[in-house]
Amino acid sequence: MTDLPQRNRILLIACGALAREILALKAANGWDHLQLHCLPAQWHHHPERIVPAVEKMVADRRADFDEIFVVYADCGTGGQLQAACDRMGIDMIPGPHCFSFFEGNETFAARDEMTAFYLTDFAVRQFDAFIWKPLGLDRHPDLRDMYFGNYEKVVYQAQTDDPVLSEKAKACAERLGLPLERRFTGYGDLAPALAAL
Repeated sequence: MTDLPQRNRILLIACGALAREILALKAANGWDHLQLHCLPAQWHHHPERIVPAVEKMVADRRADFDEIFVVYADCGTGGQLQAACDRMGIDMIPGPHCFSFFEGNETFAARDEMTAFYLTDFAVRQFDAFIWKPLGLDRHPDLRDMYFGNYEKVVYQAQTDDPVLSEKAKACAERLGLPLERRFTGYGDLAPALAAL
């Protein structure tokens, strides 16, 4: 297969935590004009790294693509990512974080769940590497109640209807000492955002 012509090719700069979902949507819809480049998912723990990396990627790759779209919500950047996208003249997915756009930004905002800890398919799959170890709970399990003592539940936003992941989510919630609520969200606002491209 030959490379697509430069015209109408769109670069997606995305969080690595969204890679599987974006690739699934690309495959299901035949969106061959979208090329995915992911930045490390662990940068959720270091949001100050997101904006400079997105700016560099845009500067390095702008000439190669007809359009660039950022598949990050605000993700802890305090509005800096949106401001950078505005300066560069590129669009990004709206919302405060992926938990919001997976549920649908309007639905998520209406819930007003300040005491819920959210998991996605990615976070369930990578629970130890993405949550447990970075918080030091593998070395200091006594910190669990300090971190999670004010949460009332774990909400698992399932992008896929996978019984194995649902069982793993239940185990994750038990490790956190919280009840689990599973919601099948599918891809939420992610699907129409990419379809619009």
